[in-house]
Amino acid sequence: MPAGNHKGEIKLMKKVAILIMIAALLVGGCVGANTNTAYRTVGGSAIGAGGGALIGWAAGCPACGAAIGAGAGAAGGYLYDQYEKSKGRP
Repeated sequence: MPAGNHKGEIKLMKKVAILIMIAALLVGGCVGANTNTAYRTVGGSAIGAGGGALIGWAAGCPACGAAIGAGAGAAGGYLYDQYEKSKGRP
């Protein structure tokens, strides 16, 4: 993108935000099991994808950031779930 093309950047940012919201809804809808592990893992993935997309957008590749963030968020959500279970919490 040429320098100073703010309208193009805003359009791209809106598209990325819409894609992230759609992906979060689809992933959230895939949680068929009523388990805390699934909810925590998917929740972490959705949060990670959103944060990763923002960081990726600043670095020039929102999709790359969203993919990396989703993976890291899923891992974080799963680890948090295991921690909670080790403390005897559901």
